[in-house]
Amino acid sequence: MSSTAFSSLHLKPAMLKNLASLGYAAMTPIQAHSLPPILAGKDLIARAKTGSGKTAAFGIGLLSHLDVAALRLQALVLCPTRELADQVAKELRRLARFTENIRVLTVCGGVPFGPQLGSLEHGAHVVVGTPGRLLDHLRRGSLDLSSLQTLVLDEADRMLDMGFQDDIRSLIAAAPARRQTLLFSATYPDSIADMSATMQQTPVEVSVDEDHAAGTIEQHFYEVEPDQRCEAVARILGRYRPESTLIFCNTKLDCQELADALKERGFAALAIHGDLEQRERDQVLVRFSNKSASVLVATDVAARGLDIKELAAVINYELSRNPEVHIHRIGRTGRAGEQGLAISLVSRRDSRLIKGMEEDLACRITLQEFSALAPLTGRPPAAAMVTLCIDGGRKNKLRPGDILGALTGEGGIAGSEVGRIDLFDFHSYVAIMGQSVEQALRCLSSNRIKGRFFKVRRIGSGRTS
Repeated sequence: MSSTAFSSLHLKPAMLKNLASLGYAAMTPIQAHSLPPILAGKDLIARAKTGSGKTAAFGIGLLSHLDVAALRLQALVLCPTRELADQVAKELRRLARFTENIRVLTVCGGVPFGPQLGSLEHGAHVVVGTPGRLLDHLRRGSLDLSSLQTLVLDEADRMLDMGFQDDIRSLIAAAPARRQTLLFSATYPDSIADMSATMQQTPVEVSVDEDHAAGTIEQHFYEVEPDQRCEAVARILGRYRPESTLIFCNTKLDCQELADALKERGFAALAIHGDLEQRERDQVLVRFSNKSASVLVATDVAARGLDIKELAAVINYELSRNPEVHIHRIGRTGRAGEQGLAISLVSRRDSRLIKGMEEDLACRITLQEFSALAPLTGRPPAAAMVTLCIDGGRKNKLRPGDILGALTGEGGIAGSEVGRIDLFDFHSYVAIMGQSVEQALRCLSSNRIKGRFFKVRRIGSGRTS
């Protein structure tokens, strides 16, 4: 396809207008290659990484095929984690603004079953969810796939890694044979090829090489002793002062211990790993995404599927044993033409890993000494924002505009002081500049939002949790 303009596609004028208002200036490579066959109703198997624009690719496609007048389930999107499902659903709702009355539901585990039953009974055009919870609803009769037209598997390789293969097969068995199936995966293992063969009809294959251009990511390797790693991270953060940093640990224990140690040193650091409850995970992601925390410490499993934009730096607390994982880790920074920073801590026992990376990266790795990092002086800067939690969400008919209006209207707070607003079923989170936090708390606690009073509280302090 020669043109990357969305206007070159057969889209409704209202859709094109909405895309322009959302800042979609031109198609990314994955969108340019996949949207024509998707809009033509063909099955698709695409290799696409997080941050490539794949959500908009399948989102524009499935929304274009909807019969809005028929309130029945027409499109189903399967995701490996609730976090990714929430992100996908939010983006679909943004893309769906071109017309009224498109209902997008999120159906995932980790939340009460009952409210989902009620939502499904009221009907939806699009459902985004995790395989296990969707299968529960299917078996209870609360999920009807008989009218399904489009099935999307997002991060299919990850869903297989997590053991969802049987659940996916059961869901597909309940879906109409005549449907469009879109399969997106970061890798092409044999298991993906086998899955495609059982659920797709002559799919169009799309594979876009979106590796980072040379020089986009600045890499440094510091040789440290095991007991120096925590201090090294603190010194790195103090030296480079990145606005947002994702730190990878190989174990859940190291992940939590490092986050706690950084908080003791004054950094706005949070941890995300498999031992956290779902509500805790949601809060962590919200606070990091809205700049209420500047450091997120994660395991590879917890970080997979997280679409974190504008990430200034990645730190490898330890090297991954898999060179390909290393490339995926550092590939989270330096996106969209921005300069990125990737720093890895290595020990003497990592010589084989270093040699393997030199081969994979086609470059010579120079190790710097721990002594090159100056000790941390002074207190680290506080995070730019503070998060307020409102005990009301989508189920209470709240919308971002309601919260923003309450703050900038009755509250008298400038719109520039209000950051990202995240809505969940029963809670909402809004980021506020530090100097306006107390004013925002008073405003939201003492004034009605959409005719109701809601409890409001601060989450964390803006410096540490």
